This record gives sequence, C-alpha cells and structure tokens, in this order.
Amino acid sequence: MQTLPKHIWDTLSRIDVSEHVETKQGLTYLSWAWAWGVMSEHFPDTTYTFTSETFPDETVEYTCFVTVKHCGQVHTQMMWLPVMDHRNKAVKNPDAFVRNSCKMRCLVKCLAMMGLGHYIYAGEDLPQGQAPEAINEQERELIDRMIEEAGVDVAKFCKAYGISKTADLPKAAFDKALAQLEKKMETGK
Repeated sequence: MQTLPKHIWDTLSRIDVSEHVETKQGLTYLSWAWAWGVMSEHFPDTTYTFTSETFPDETVEYTCFVTVKHCGQVHTQMMWLPVMDHRNKAVKNPDAFVRNSCKMRCLVKCLAMMGLGHYIYAGEDLPQGQAPEAINEQERELIDRMIEEAGVDVAKFCKAYGISKTADLPKAAFDKALAQLEKKMETGK
C-alpha cells in the first residue's frame, strides 16, 4: 500500500497550475482559493491551522499546518513564512490585512510542499514530466555577467536553481535570479 504522503505528492505534483498563477513584481503566486479548491477536491478531509511567532524586532512569522486524512491514514505538513511587504521584506508590527495575506501565502506554500505547484518555488513553469522553457542567449549572457560582477560562485548559483549550467535557468526564474544578483551587487550579501 502506498503511503499517504507519496499518494498526495503523486496526485498534486502532476497538476498544471499555470493558468491559476499571478505575477507581481517578478514573483509568481498561486491563487490560494484555487489551490484550496483543488486540495479539497482531491482530499476532502483536509484541514489547516496556523501558529505565529513575534520576534524581538516586532516582525512576525506564521507557520501553517495542513492535515490530510485519507483512507485511514493521516499526514500533516508544515511550512512557515514571515509577514512581508511587496518587496519581500519583513514587516514590523504588521496590520491585519498584511497578516491575512501572509497566512494565505503560507497555506499555498505548505500545499506546494505537498506537491501542488511545487515547481513554482523551484523556479520552473511546468509540472513534473514537462521541461520548462529556458532563458534565451541574451538573458544567459546577462546572468553570466552579473554572476561575475557580483562575485557569485557559478556552481552555487546553479545548485540553488537546480540546474547544471546557467543556460538551463528556467525562464520563469529569470526575474527572481536577476533581482537576487542585483541585491548581491548592491549589498555585497
């Protein structure tokens, strides 16, 4: 008999979520309402809860726990996410709206840990079994130049994106990689 975590992964990781994503400032987001609908369709006895932690600098992090009961088995997955602004910077003393947005993003991230849209977080743009479109030659040259100027180790860069060479960087990850390299050049971190 297949374990529940494997069954959940095998079911959710094959779903193409590309028509249900939103892009904001170069980052890709999956609609929480659609993601929860898909989860409930495939695993109707699923629940989620949140805990939060407030840090000394007044920033907040939420942890989401998704519990699936299916065919006599139970599986709980957890994932965390700080409350962030539109630039993905931690927010001090966040208001209710920002907290709610974070919680729903954390839920989607937790569902991705179970397979639903996981390739978005991996910087890919297609589900398992389909090759993502890679960056073009101009984009590769820009990435290579920025890696060199920022003093970034190419092997570490490639490992972070799950690729063997920069030419394999998925097009969906280009903006994120560019932003990270720009930040590295600005801050040296």
